Amino acid sequence: MLRPILTLLAATAFLSGCAAISALSGAATPLESYDLQAPADGPVARSSLARQLVVEVPSAPGGLMTERIMIRPRPLQAQYLTDGQWSAEAPLMIQTLMVRTLEDSNGFRYVGRRPLGSFGDYVLISELTDLQAEAAQQGDGATVRVRLTARLVRESDASVLSARTFNVSFPVASTETIDLVEGFNSATQIMLKDLSAWVLASLGVRVG
Repeated sequence: MLRPILTLLAATAFLSGCAAISALSGAATPLESYDLQAPADGPVARSSLARQLVVEVPSAPGGLMTERIMIRPRPLQAQYLTDGQWSAEAPLMIQTLMVRTLEDSNGFRYVGRRPLGSFGDYVLISELTDLQAEAAQQGDGATVRVRLTARLVRESDASVLSARTFNVSFPVASTETIDLVEGFNSATQIMLKDLSAWVLASLGVRVG
């Protein structure tokens, strides 16, 4: 009786090992990485403000602190695309895009992640609460949602000069990964242009 039981246990262990190896192989499959782009037609200042602007990394909920691309099949359900990811964690990617967009505005002497001296003149603090694709409740397609709450702070006295929430929804006809990424790119560019215009206007910089 003992030999058949041992044989059965050995076979079960072998099959379990094969399943584990298969799962590890699937997990090791590299995902396609995607970048988002800063807008090429963002607002441009008529004259530069001789000041430094530091852009902090946006805070974000745990579900967005990753390179994975979030999708919501249902309002209360969060998943990630299985065949694609961002090239960096979402908050870091958004920070890079904000720096690039504000730098391209030519409205400041310096825009970056850290001040040139001991501290900058202004700091842009933000919270990224939405960066996701939501499946259509009826029919095909999805809606990409980007929501960012920003505060412009003067470093010298830590006073908040202005605050605003940017909320963009962009429809996508297909749920194919590349179509969703293009939807994310379009929605993010709308948000970035609005953000740049708001920062410049808050500091009295005229755009042309």
